[in-house]
Amino acid sequence: MRGISILLTYAFLIGAIVVILARTLPARHNPLAPIDLSVRPGLAISAQLTRLKGDREACFVALDNAGVGYTPLEDEPRGEKCGLFDALTLDRTLTPYSATLQMTCAQTAAAYMWERHVVRPAAVEIFDSPVARIETYGSFSCRNIAGSRRLSQHAFGNALDVSGFRLEDGRLIDVKAHWDKGGKEAKFLRRVHEGACDLFSVTLGPEYNAAHADHFHMDMGPGRVCR
Repeated sequence: MRGISILLTYAFLIGAIVVILARTLPARHNPLAPIDLSVRPGLAISAQLTRLKGDREACFVALDNAGVGYTPLEDEPRGEKCGLFDALTLDRTLTPYSATLQMTCAQTAAAYMWERHVVRPAAVEIFDSPVARIETYGSFSCRNIAGSRRLSQHAFGNALDVSGFRLEDGRLIDVKAHWDKGGKEAKFLRRVHEGACDLFSVTLGPEYNAAHADHFHMDMGPGRVCR
Protein backbone atom coordinates (compact mmCIF):
# COMPACT_ATOMS: atom_id res chain seq x y z
CA MET A 1 0.00 0.00 0.00
CA ARG A 2 2.83 2.37 0.83
CA GLY A 3 4.32 1.82 -2.63
CA ILE A 4 0.99 2.65 -4.28
CA SER A 5 0.69 5.77 -2.15
CA ILE A 6 4.15 6.94 -3.23
CA LEU A 7 3.31 6.34 -6.89
CA LEU A 8 0.07 8.30 -6.57
CA THR A 9 1.96 11.15 -4.93
CA TYR A 10 4.49 11.22 -7.75
CA ALA A 11 1.69 11.13 -10.33
CA PHE A 12 -0.05 14.05 -8.61
CA LEU A 13 3.17 16.08 -8.50
CA ILE A 14 3.92 15.41 -12.16
CA GLY A 15 0.37 16.38 -13.10
CA ALA A 16 0.63 19.58 -11.08
CA ILE A 17 3.92 20.47 -12.77
CA VAL A 18 2.39 19.88 -16.22
CA VAL A 19 -0.57 22.14 -15.38
CA ILE A 20 1.71 24.89 -14.06
CA LEU A 21 3.95 24.74 -17.12
CA ALA A 22 0.95 24.75 -19.47
CA ARG A 23 -0.32 27.94 -17.83
CA THR A 24 2.98 29.80 -17.67
CA LEU A 25 4.95 28.79 -20.76
CA PRO A 26 4.70 30.97 -23.88
CA ALA A 27 2.49 29.21 -26.42
CA ARG A 28 5.34 28.43 -28.80
CA HIS A 29 7.19 26.57 -26.03
CA ASN A 30 4.07 24.81 -24.74
CA PRO A 31 3.44 21.38 -26.33
CA LEU A 32 -0.22 21.53 -25.26
CA ALA A 33 -0.94 24.95 -26.79
CA PRO A 34 -2.56 25.32 -30.24
CA ILE A 35 0.06 25.90 -32.90
CA ASP A 36 0.43 29.32 -34.54
CA LEU A 37 2.22 28.88 -37.87
CA SER A 38 3.00 32.59 -38.10
CA VAL A 39 5.03 32.58 -34.87
CA ARG A 40 8.71 31.62 -34.84
CA PRO A 41 9.05 27.93 -33.84
CA GLY A 42 9.78 27.31 -30.18
CA LEU A 43 10.89 24.38 -28.06
CA ALA A 44 7.54 22.63 -28.49
CA ILE A 45 7.39 22.81 -32.28
CA SER A 46 8.00 19.09 -32.85
CA ALA A 47 5.21 18.09 -30.47
CA GLN A 48 2.83 20.71 -31.86
CA LEU A 49 3.36 19.68 -35.49
CA THR A 50 3.14 15.99 -34.60
CA ARG A 51 -0.19 16.61 -32.89
CA LEU A 52 -1.58 18.07 -36.14
CA LYS A 53 -1.15 14.69 -37.83
CA GLY A 54 -3.93 13.32 -35.66
CA ASP A 55 -6.18 16.37 -35.53
CA ARG A 56 -7.61 17.28 -38.93
CA GLU A 57 -9.75 20.17 -37.68
CA ALA A 58 -6.95 21.85 -35.72
CA CYS A 59 -4.60 21.46 -38.67
CA PHE A 60 -6.86 23.16 -41.19
CA VAL A 61 -7.67 25.91 -38.68
CA ALA A 62 -3.93 26.55 -38.30
CA LEU A 63 -3.57 26.91 -42.08
CA ASP A 64 -6.57 29.24 -42.23
CA ASN A 65 -5.20 31.43 -39.44
CA ALA A 66 -1.88 31.71 -41.28
CA GLY A 67 -3.58 32.75 -44.52
CA VAL A 68 -2.53 29.70 -46.51
CA GLY A 69 -4.66 29.24 -49.61
CA TYR A 70 -5.70 25.68 -50.41
CA THR A 71 -8.39 23.47 -51.87
CA PRO A 72 -9.37 20.59 -49.57
CA LEU A 73 -9.36 17.13 -51.14
CA GLU A 74 -11.79 14.33 -50.42
CA ASP A 75 -10.15 11.36 -48.69
CA GLU A 76 -9.35 9.05 -51.57
CA PRO A 77 -7.34 5.85 -52.13
CA ARG A 78 -5.16 6.21 -55.22
CA GLY A 79 -3.84 3.02 -56.64
CA GLU A 80 -3.68 -0.28 -54.80
CA LYS A 81 -1.85 0.98 -51.69
CA CYS A 82 -1.54 4.75 -52.03
CA GLY A 83 -3.92 7.56 -51.19
CA LEU A 84 -4.51 11.10 -50.03
CA PHE A 85 -6.16 11.58 -46.64
CA ASP A 86 -6.53 14.85 -44.68
CA ALA A 87 -4.99 16.39 -47.79
CA LEU A 88 -5.24 19.46 -49.98
CA THR A 89 -4.01 21.13 -53.13
CA LEU A 90 -1.81 24.07 -52.20
CA ASP A 91 -3.06 27.18 -53.98
CA ARG A 92 -1.27 30.07 -52.32
CA THR A 93 1.48 30.58 -49.80
CA LEU A 94 4.19 33.17 -49.22
CA THR A 95 6.40 31.83 -52.01
CA PRO A 96 5.33 30.10 -55.24
CA TYR A 97 6.43 26.53 -55.90
CA SER A 98 7.47 25.34 -59.36
CA ALA A 99 4.86 22.56 -59.42
CA THR A 100 1.36 21.95 -58.07
CA LEU A 101 1.55 20.29 -54.66
CA GLN A 102 -0.96 17.87 -53.18
CA MET A 103 -0.03 17.17 -49.57
CA THR A 104 -1.45 16.25 -46.21
CA CYS A 105 -2.45 19.13 -43.99
CA ALA A 106 0.32 18.42 -41.46
CA GLN A 107 2.94 18.28 -44.23
CA THR A 108 1.66 21.61 -45.56
CA ALA A 109 1.85 23.16 -42.09
CA ALA A 110 5.47 22.09 -41.67
CA ALA A 111 6.34 23.29 -45.18
CA TYR A 112 4.75 26.68 -44.51
CA MET A 113 6.71 27.14 -41.28
CA TRP A 114 9.93 26.10 -43.03
CA GLU A 115 9.30 28.53 -45.85
CA ARG A 116 8.31 31.42 -43.58
CA HIS A 117 10.72 31.06 -40.68
CA VAL A 118 13.74 29.40 -42.30
CA VAL A 119 13.98 29.78 -46.08
CA ARG A 120 12.84 33.36 -46.58
CA PRO A 121 14.85 34.91 -43.70
CA ALA A 122 17.99 32.96 -44.70
CA ALA A 123 17.79 34.20 -48.30
CA VAL A 124 17.51 37.83 -47.25
CA GLU A 125 20.28 37.50 -44.66
CA ILE A 126 22.77 35.64 -46.87
CA PHE A 127 22.00 36.98 -50.36
CA ASP A 128 20.15 40.22 -49.59
CA SER A 129 17.47 38.99 -52.00
CA PRO A 130 14.10 37.37 -51.26
CA VAL A 131 13.16 33.95 -52.61
CA ALA A 132 10.95 34.25 -55.69
CA ARG A 133 10.22 30.54 -56.20
CA ILE A 134 10.97 27.19 -54.59
CA GLU A 135 11.97 24.55 -57.14
CA THR A 136 10.31 21.22 -56.40
CA TYR A 137 10.09 17.71 -57.81
CA GLY A 138 6.63 17.48 -56.27
CA SER A 139 4.84 15.85 -53.36
CA PHE A 140 2.31 13.08 -54.07
CA SER A 141 3.62 10.12 -56.06
CA CYS A 142 2.43 6.53 -55.69
CA ARG A 143 5.82 4.83 -55.44
CA ASN A 144 8.23 2.98 -53.21
CA ILE A 145 11.32 4.38 -51.54
CA ALA A 146 14.12 4.26 -54.11
CA GLY A 147 15.80 0.87 -53.98
CA SER A 148 13.24 -0.48 -51.51
CA ARG A 149 9.97 -2.39 -51.45
CA ARG A 150 8.55 -0.04 -48.81
CA LEU A 151 6.12 2.66 -49.82
CA SER A 152 7.48 6.20 -49.75
CA GLN A 153 5.73 8.90 -47.75
CA HIS A 154 5.17 10.46 -51.17
CA ALA A 155 2.60 7.71 -51.71
CA PHE A 156 0.39 9.48 -49.16
CA GLY A 157 1.18 13.10 -50.03
CA ASN A 158 3.17 13.26 -46.83
CA ALA A 159 6.49 14.35 -48.34
CA LEU A 160 8.02 17.15 -50.39
CA ASP A 161 11.14 17.16 -52.59
CA VAL A 162 12.93 20.49 -53.11
CA SER A 163 15.74 20.83 -55.65
CA GLY A 164 16.56 24.52 -55.42
CA PHE A 165 15.56 28.13 -54.83
CA ARG A 166 15.16 30.94 -57.36
CA LEU A 167 15.93 34.37 -55.90
CA GLU A 168 14.21 37.57 -56.96
CA ASP A 169 17.50 38.82 -58.40
CA GLY A 170 17.48 35.85 -60.80
CA ARG A 171 20.05 33.60 -59.14
CA LEU A 172 19.29 29.88 -58.79
CA ILE A 173 20.57 28.13 -55.69
CA ASP A 174 20.67 24.48 -56.72
CA VAL A 175 21.08 21.57 -54.30
CA LYS A 176 23.10 19.42 -56.70
CA ALA A 177 25.29 22.23 -58.02
CA HIS A 178 26.00 24.10 -54.77
CA TRP A 179 25.76 21.75 -51.77
CA ASP A 180 29.50 21.06 -51.60
CA LYS A 181 30.85 24.11 -53.42
CA GLY A 182 31.31 26.38 -50.42
CA GLY A 183 30.47 30.08 -50.39
CA LYS A 184 27.12 31.69 -49.75
CA GLU A 185 25.18 29.10 -51.73
CA ALA A 186 26.40 26.19 -49.62
CA LYS A 187 25.87 28.19 -46.44
CA PHE A 188 22.28 28.89 -47.44
CA LEU A 189 21.54 25.27 -48.39
CA ARG A 190 22.94 23.94 -45.14
CA ARG A 191 20.97 26.52 -43.18
CA VAL A 192 17.66 25.56 -44.77
CA HIS A 193 18.47 21.84 -44.46
CA GLU A 194 19.19 22.25 -40.75
CA GLY A 195 16.00 24.27 -40.32
CA ALA A 196 13.99 21.55 -42.04
CA CYS A 197 15.32 19.01 -39.54
CA ASP A 198 13.75 21.06 -36.73
CA LEU A 199 10.31 20.97 -38.35
CA PHE A 200 9.86 17.80 -40.38
CA SER A 201 9.98 14.26 -39.03
CA VAL A 202 12.44 13.20 -41.72
CA THR A 203 14.85 15.41 -43.67
CA LEU A 204 17.23 13.83 -46.19
CA GLY A 205 19.80 15.56 -48.39
CA PRO A 206 22.90 14.88 -50.47
CA GLU A 207 24.82 13.38 -47.55
CA TYR A 208 22.19 10.68 -47.04
CA ASN A 209 22.67 8.75 -50.30
CA ALA A 210 23.12 9.16 -54.05
CA ALA A 211 19.35 9.19 -54.63
CA HIS A 212 19.18 12.50 -52.76
CA ALA A 213 22.20 14.16 -54.37
CA ASP A 214 20.03 16.68 -56.18
CA HIS A 215 17.28 17.48 -53.67
CA PHE A 216 16.05 17.67 -50.10
CA HIS A 217 13.38 15.17 -49.10
CA MET A 218 11.19 16.35 -46.20
CA ASP A 219 8.32 14.38 -44.75
CA MET A 220 6.01 14.10 -41.75
CA GLY A 221 6.12 10.32 -41.53
CA PRO A 222 6.50 8.23 -38.38
CA GLY A 223 10.30 8.19 -38.34
CA ARG A 224 12.80 10.72 -37.03
CA VAL A 225 15.85 11.25 -39.25
CA CYS A 226 18.05 14.23 -40.13
CA ARG A 227 20.73 13.43 -42.68
